[in-house]
Amino acid sequence: MKFLLYNIRYAAGTGARFNLPVPGAGYLRGNFENLNAITEFITSHSPDVVGLVEVDTGSIRTRKVNQAEAIARRLGHYSSYQCKYGTGSFNNRLPVIRKQANAFLAAPQVHGERFHYFDTGIKRLILELELEDLAIFLVHLSLKYRHRHWQLRHLHDLVKASKKPVIVAGDFNTFWGEHEMYLFMQAAGLRSANVEGLPSYPSQAPRKQLDFILYGRGLKSTGFEVPQVRFSDHLPLIGEFEHQ
Repeated sequence: MKFLLYNIRYAAGTGARFNLPVPGAGYLRGNFENLNAITEFITSHSPDVVGLVEVDTGSIRTRKVNQAEAIARRLGHYSSYQCKYGTGSFNNRLPVIRKQANAFLAAPQVHGERFHYFDTGIKRLILELELEDLAIFLVHLSLKYRHRHWQLRHLHDLVKASKKPVIVAGDFNTFWGEHEMYLFMQAAGLRSANVEGLPSYPSQAPRKQLDFILYGRGLKSTGFEVPQVRFSDHLPLIGEFEHQ
């Protein structure tokens, strides 16, 4: 099973143009050329499952185009997505912001999807995809160190409760890399597919390991890479797994 993880930054792009005419202006305008480039990249790797972080599900920024569904159609995949803020969050009432989501795109038969929520932080969604013999959790953790560790405790409990082998993936915002994840991984029985600790951020000159694909007992990692493509401020991760 090939799993591709990518924080696509709403397909807004990178570089000097992103910050014109003011810093961060790229977040407010769509970039269909970049969305097409991301879609072509993902399609070229023929993943079985894709985890997308920072995807726009149809705001005025993208002229109502749901990026998760657009990419899924090209892949011939099922799509599952949800706003990444808590159900009672004020952000759910704001234009553009309320369409900011995380998503799964999946080729195998899907047995279920669940939306869990952290009880702290701004980004609270834990997206769970259940396949026949596997459960995958997708997260985008808080920028605040204390909140991240409360969130990891919640995530630990979900992983331990799973009756199937698990993959846990996403943008963990761990500015100290795997060192910050060590106790969580040990307690949850997880390993990183990125055994060399390759950085994924920022894409122009990677030096931080913010993005992870973790896997638990019952799975074996058979391949891993960090493609050097710069369609987002993050690099994508690709992991391949088989059952033991």
